[in-house]
Amino acid sequence: MSDKNIVLHVADVHKRFGGLHALADVDLQVEEGTVHAIIGPNGAGKSTLLNVCVGRIKPDRGQVVFDGQALNNHQPHQINQLGVSRVFQTPEIFADLSLLENVMIPAFAKRDGAFRFNASSPVAKQKDIREKAEAALEDVGLQNRRNVEAGSLSRGDKRRLELAMCLVQNPRLLLLDEPTAGMSRHDTNSTIDLLKRIKSRGMTKVIIEHDMHVVFSLADKISVLAQGRIIADGTPEDVRANPKVKEAYLGEAQT
Repeated sequence: MSDKNIVLHVADVHKRFGGLHALADVDLQVEEGTVHAIIGPNGAGKSTLLNVCVGRIKPDRGQVVFDGQALNNHQPHQINQLGVSRVFQTPEIFADLSLLENVMIPAFAKRDGAFRFNASSPVAKQKDIREKAEAALEDVGLQNRRNVEAGSLSRGDKRRLELAMCLVQNPRLLLLDEPTAGMSRHDTNSTIDLLKRIKSRGMTKVIIEHDMHVVFSLADKISVLAQGRIIADGTPEDVRANPKVKEAYLGEAQT
């Protein structure tokens, strides 16, 4: 590990669901300002790990530390207020609201500590929130559709909208669960370019992704999960050459 600041440390985390060991002795350190990818076969425990990091699932053992602060006893909204945002595997948006309204809601939450939106309140009182929301939509290429109802979007655009809902909060740590799922290759490449621009701002990202083109285009470091355990951890070059990874995942993906 380098001398960079460790912004996220998952320390000896264990989680069991009945007889299934979803996570076993997971230790993960994410350096500030980097893109850290987590890969592995389906059912490896990747989404469970993100759920532990954001407080949706409590570990049976171990702890999650963000910026020096243990998160085990924090609720998801408290973790969000500390500067951790997540893009889910299935987009979580407000289908009946416009794109702009969708992005304004988390902007309010970040500013005021509560999810609320009152469309009837004077526009002047919402100006700062509106400007932030429009900037976030522009970041993801959706500003021209800001008044469109979110439920009408394609799956790929819904994922971009959810990303804007995270970006408007200006998080220190962004967790992305399959950010390019359901996208065409063109949209995938656009998302890669977008995430590279975000990286230039110093935002730390943890990405779960099956598309190896995305992983190797973005990742500074990769951790490989298999059956709830990390079997490899290192640079993309190290992981690509690791025989255990080829057997457990990469080789399987290339057949």
